[in-house]
Amino acid sequence: MNASPDQAPGAPDPQAAELARSWGDPPGIWGFLTTVDHKRIAARYILTVVVLMFLAGMLALDMRLQLSQPDMTRMGPQLYNESFTLHGSTMLFLVSVPVMEAMAIWLVPLMLGQRALAFPRLAAFSNWLYIGGVMILWVPHALGITPDLGWFEYPPLSGPAYSPGHRADIWAQMITFTEVAALAASVNIAVTILKMRPPGMTLSRMPLFIWAMLIASLMTIFALPAVMLVTSMLIADRMVATQFFTPAAGGDVILFQHLFWWFGHPEVYIIFLPATGFVSVIVETFSRRTIFGHVALVLSMLGIAALAFGLWVHHMFAVGLPRLGNDFYTAASMAVALPAGIQVFCWIATLWSGRPRFDTPLLWVIGFITTFVIGGLSGIMTASAPLDQQLTDTYFVVAHFHYVLVGGAMFPLFGAFSYWFPKATGRMLSEFWGKVSFWLIVGGFNLGFFPMHILGLQGMPRRVYTYPEAMGWGPLNLVASIGSAIAVAGGLVFVANACWSLYRGKRAGPNPWGGSTLEWATASPPPVYNFDHTPVVDSLTPLWTAKGGLPVMDGMARDRRQVLVTSLIDAVPEYRHKSPKPSITPLLAGLAVTALFVGSIFTPWALVWGAIPIAITLTIWFWPQRERADTGPLRKRAR
Repeated sequence: MNASPDQAPGAPDPQAAELARSWGDPPGIWGFLTTVDHKRIAARYILTVVVLMFLAGMLALDMRLQLSQPDMTRMGPQLYNESFTLHGSTMLFLVSVPVMEAMAIWLVPLMLGQRALAFPRLAAFSNWLYIGGVMILWVPHALGITPDLGWFEYPPLSGPAYSPGHRADIWAQMITFTEVAALAASVNIAVTILKMRPPGMTLSRMPLFIWAMLIASLMTIFALPAVMLVTSMLIADRMVATQFFTPAAGGDVILFQHLFWWFGHPEVYIIFLPATGFVSVIVETFSRRTIFGHVALVLSMLGIAALAFGLWVHHMFAVGLPRLGNDFYTAASMAVALPAGIQVFCWIATLWSGRPRFDTPLLWVIGFITTFVIGGLSGIMTASAPLDQQLTDTYFVVAHFHYVLVGGAMFPLFGAFSYWFPKATGRMLSEFWGKVSFWLIVGGFNLGFFPMHILGLQGMPRRVYTYPEAMGWGPLNLVASIGSAIAVAGGLVFVANACWSLYRGKRAGPNPWGGSTLEWATASPPPVYNFDHTPVVDSLTPLWTAKGGLPVMDGMARDRRQVLVTSLIDAVPEYRHKSPKPSITPLLAGLAVTALFVGSIFTPWALVWGAIPIAITLTIWFWPQRERADTGPLRKRAR
């Protein structure tokens, strides 16, 4: 039995074993299948994402090898289109958004001093459905029926007239899988943040990562139904001969782009905002001072979220929309740089006025800031409609969105892995190999993608599998391919460092970095119940300001699963809520929904017959159970 670290050293809680029994999972495979522990669910998400990043990286290397020399014939156009589609769909739909939500599933309860998410079974369901989305894309690839129309699948090419078979249907249903899973996770995260904050954590005292995840989750809830709708309309066109996107029958292919990009551009910021939360936490910890401009950073995230829904048409400047509308979206696209710039200056001011310690997590932040600024500047360029007319569908755009998505989201993610790895595993990553992987990835990335700006200005189009030597694009493509290989090598070093450190790394204490947020108040790794008592918060940096120990709230049951529900604004305790035990129903519901989605690729009757097992599993899931009432008071006490 381990002592809870928010107690005095050497004084283990005699009731910790009872908490461990109440919150533990069944042993073996049954525990794996039925767990509702947010930490185990997040670990499954993250491990899946790591595998997918490796597979997508191999596809990218294969494409870069094809393009490294002119007139290469090792890949034909069909294989290149399949590789391009699989790489883009994997990274945008199966990696970028899910990994940010996975980090939130792991971190949010710990940062809030809670023992579970608001809806633990919903978290398990979202994970099983996400795995279904992974399988529906990659199993057909193994069978030789990979989608081949890009990660956007524009009609009319994706319509029944030009894309026979089921390749486009597989892509469309993959979207449905992953977006339903993302919606379930987002609702869970938002409710947990709004109604399960620890006593004293008012909205003004929420950590910036919690703010970032709340805003990103609400954006997801508003944005994702659009892409689910448009892919459902595409399936209906293909399967039951509706005519949503058939111009000859009164449909409109531009409607597909409007609905797709209504989701597609906010998605960039759904990925980016959690990354800014990582950056703010890391900058604060390694500067050893409270973040500069907390209110300004929150307002800038809200500003980005609001503007993100008014920018989608800048992806459509070349489709022939009215010029007045293009002017409006140009202005809105440039305006979003203002709140992003505020964030950058707040981080720089924090580093400038603090005493920065340049460990690996902070190096990733510096790499992020420099790379993201380059991507932001190229974004301002492409936001101008006249210039975008020249740059659209060239490699300049490829360079821009990789700088924004990889530099703006993946670099902070690497920093977050490095920062929270000791908390998750109880061991430290190797600083030497961490810095080696940093320089390989950041250096290789810039060597690989910066030349693409020049290639785009020279006129090299996107989505071509080869090019003639006379165009003169060969040398820069070779440099880009070498840089990409270096970056992938750095990624392999990062993963190897994590695997080695998991078993051989230096042991970490509860708070090896000296962090200020609540996740550092419990053991490393956290016990199954996270905290033996609910902490009480009285500042933005509770672990830095608490003198004589963190105050806690007494009165929570130990012999059964309970979480504390607090008020929306001021986090005043309201009542104790029963938290569900491990259950097989999320897996069964996930299998039932998977059967419906997969069946609907082949017949519309799957929607009818597939609803029956879903109804049965949901009835079992939500069947009411008796709950013992609690009459004891909740009391605050000092440690």
